[in-house]
Amino acid sequence: MVPQGTFLMGSSNEESDRMDWEGPQHSVNVGSFLMSQCAVNQVQWNRVSALPKIDIDLDPDPSYFKGNRNPVERVSWYEACEFCNRLSQLTSRVYRLPSEAEWEYACRAGTRTPFYFGNTITLELANFSGEHQRITTEVNHFSPNAFGLHGLHGNVLEWCADHWHENYVGAPNDGSAWLSNNENARRVARGGSWDVASSFCRSASRSRYLPDDRRRTVGFRVICEQ
Repeated sequence: MVPQGTFLMGSSNEESDRMDWEGPQHSVNVGSFLMSQCAVNQVQWNRVSALPKIDIDLDPDPSYFKGNRNPVERVSWYEACEFCNRLSQLTSRVYRLPSEAEWEYACRAGTRTPFYFGNTITLELANFSGEHQRITTEVNHFSPNAFGLHGLHGNVLEWCADHWHENYVGAPNDGSAWLSNNENARRVARGGSWDVASSFCRSASRSRYLPDDRRRTVGFRVICEQ
């Protein structure tokens, strides 16, 4: 359970390596929610892909890097939503992608530093581009944050529900997803990956991709509504 709370979303002007689209920093009130401790792994994806179709077909084995407990990747935003919808139908509970605000709040777990473990990142703390193996690692390979969540820095980027906006001017302050009228808008992905520099793994860092993109650097985790 991620408890309700208020946090400063985005990065301050003083944060090293920040990008303009991480601001303006603003206060957001977030309700409590249930979030998967780890990114969805390949066994979980395979099992849900076998459930009855809601809108689109799912490849049972899409990932470039193979491993039962490695994160599923090379799945589009639409496919991640289909996964959530199938799981919802199976369980009679609502599963969905996190909003960008929920994701950052969960990642920070009460911290204001660039990473939930402090000001700096090392290869002992996360899987990012460096002198590492340059593949995904198991979803629970690294220690969790204060909310008990693993792998929010690096390994794979994670799809969020939000449409991409160039900054936070006009962003909601209630933790909800920020959508637009453009169904083809790029979607937000968070957390950095095995293939990017440490600066792109910061809690405030943002990325965006077309909703039908499938990349070996992008996976997702889910929220279950209470």
